[in-house]
Amino acid sequence: MFLLLIAFTTQTFSQNIGKIRGTITDEANGEVLAFGNVLIEELNIGVSTNNKGYYYISSLPVNTNVTLIVSYVGYESKKIVVFVYPNKINKLDIQLSSSSVVLQTVEKIGEKVVEKNETDIGLQRISGRELEAMPKGVETDVFRSLQYVPGVNFTADMSARYYVRGGDSNQNLVLLNGANVYNSFHAMGLFSIIDPEMINTMEFYKGGYTAEYGGRLSSVLNLITKDGNRTRYSGKAAASFLTAKAVVEGPIPYGSFIITGRKSHSTSILKKFFNNQTAPFNFYDASFKINFSNPNFLSGSKFVVHGFLSEDKLEFDNPLREDYNWTNNILGFSWFQVYDVPLFSEISYTTNNFQGKVFPNLSSTREKESKLSEHKIDMNYNYIFDNKNEIYGGLQITILKTQLYMENLLGAYSDINKKGINLSFFLKYKLLQYDEFGLDLGLRYSLAGLTRAGTGFIEPRISFTYTPNPVIAFKAFWGRFQQEITTISNENEVINVFEPYILVPEYLKIPKAEHYNAGVTFYFTDKISLVSEVYYKKSINITEINYNKKYASDQDLVSGEAESYGLEHDLNYSNDMMHISVGYTLAYSYKKVNNWTYYPRYDSRHSLNCALEVNIGSGWKSMLTWTYKSGLPYTPIIGYYEKLFFQPGAFNTSIYNYYFPYSVLGDKNSTRLPSYHRMDIGISKIFDLNYFRLYVDASITNVYNRKNLFYFDRSTGERINMLPFFVSVNVKVEI
Repeated sequence: MFLLLIAFTTQTFSQNIGKIRGTITDEANGEVLAFGNVLIEELNIGVSTNNKGYYYISSLPVNTNVTLIVSYVGYESKKIVVFVYPNKINKLDIQLSSSSVVLQTVEKIGEKVVEKNETDIGLQRISGRELEAMPKGVETDVFRSLQYVPGVNFTADMSARYYVRGGDSNQNLVLLNGANVYNSFHAMGLFSIIDPEMINTMEFYKGGYTAEYGGRLSSVLNLITKDGNRTRYSGKAAASFLTAKAVVEGPIPYGSFIITGRKSHSTSILKKFFNNQTAPFNFYDASFKINFSNPNFLSGSKFVVHGFLSEDKLEFDNPLREDYNWTNNILGFSWFQVYDVPLFSEISYTTNNFQGKVFPNLSSTREKESKLSEHKIDMNYNYIFDNKNEIYGGLQITILKTQLYMENLLGAYSDINKKGINLSFFLKYKLLQYDEFGLDLGLRYSLAGLTRAGTGFIEPRISFTYTPNPVIAFKAFWGRFQQEITTISNENEVINVFEPYILVPEYLKIPKAEHYNAGVTFYFTDKISLVSEVYYKKSINITEINYNKKYASDQDLVSGEAESYGLEHDLNYSNDMMHISVGYTLAYSYKKVNNWTYYPRYDSRHSLNCALEVNIGSGWKSMLTWTYKSGLPYTPIIGYYEKLFFQPGAFNTSIYNYYFPYSVLGDKNSTRLPSYHRMDIGISKIFDLNYFRLYVDASITNVYNRKNLFYFDRSTGERINMLPFFVSVNVKVEI
């Protein structure tokens, strides 16, 4: 804060320098357009909007006219002539209208931003409308969309959990309007709890994220939800084979609102995910967001109240099967302020409550109950100098309480309750005054950690971009990270229902990681680009389950190490009618626990993702995706023996009825599954009717019915495959 005040007081407002700022929005509904481009034609300089749709341009000649060229993928570009007045920041809000030929692609919004010096290595951006263009399978899913990104891996069609550059799934930070999201899955991890209808834009950092983000070792997924229609009241209703959902939005005095809701109505389609076994899920999620911005009340301000809640139940009629229940509730408030000087601030408060429980009934499953409550305050400030350089700093206060009660397979109980308070700040300086070179130099420091071991840890981070000419750009990053929370995650489980979060116990050191990333981007033409990146990540003190625990006094977790490195390529071609992308990853990852080095279950040596999107015209669009992955590691079954299980009433019948085969496992993850590949296709049509618009999407999953091996049942040795060929249809009505 002190450095921010120095920057503010020492900045001089030259009469010879003009400034323009404003927002870019959709003309039809008032939604902000994040990462759009604004170019000054006469000077050939420009900027892109941030994730709130704001832009700021300085160093303009005063008392003269300049021409702004504003562009955004899928919208008509607009030219605006503006007179630049001295001694003031000229405010200009801009609205864009959708193009008559809307190309809904997976192309990264802002990939070719005006700022050639933007330090954005490892960053992917996907808009809500681009999500809708993907083959839906059962329906569009936020997390599953990441599985097409180079460097992101998954272990099964049956799971939306993702693993980034050799990191565990619990090392991924998920933010919803600034709120941390924990256990963010429906239906045993099949789908995310985030309804895509909510989403305006996604920012996904595969690694190398800068100082404003903390608390995780691998990646950051920053989700910004829609504000709601500011021009008129509207509604949407949609149905798939799995869920029914609705959206209501519209204007309020000096603002807007949006409410979404989604509910499962049938689980018959889920049999495709569970080898034709019954999956009696019952889940819902709902969200709301209210925006208020009154210049007569407080000029330049925007107030937001948002909330999210979800619940999942898995209840079998069979008393020999276990039942599950978990809930996730989020509430938040934020105040975003734009000042009469080039200073932006945002103050926010969020609270999060998660509770999950396993009911064993008469099954062999062990009892487990998890609770988590979090309160978080963020105060961030961003100052932009006349030379385009920026200083960005903030303070974060987090109060986190975790509770976990569980029984392991050997009958030992654990009751873990812990509370912590984190007080951390970050400060970074962005050098952007040179067109060919950009630098982001940052530092994050924990004044007080959630755990004692996390206090005082310094996380320096530095990234830069060098663009010697319009054809090529070089980028690099180095940084340190720490993570004070972890999950109880059993790597031997084929499907994890939910992973309880806990604070890292005091008997363990805090997990830490160091990232080294480098990349080069080639812009061969305006339509063809290639992004190539290499990465190396070293993690220490990562937490793993103590599989040797026999007594309640034994430690629940042990520490280990992890190492990963790889090479990623992402080739893109776009024209007015189609978009083609090809992504390839060569990756290596290792874990070392109790002096035993092995491949983690998500280690796939080669990955290839191909996507073709075509705007056929007249409202028709189509997409084809093909994915290949080399085999994942698994622990083989090397034999069986008969094991006696005593059950109620066992001595009233023949004892031989209670002998069951018990599998003997080989070395951990010492064998690999066969390679995986699958093709999906989708086609959609928009029907503009008199009073409403109808969207129809049809998808075919696993077009050539590839029998991808999921696992072998350890009790019978039966082969279980992943998703077979199936067709799904989604219908949406918009009023």
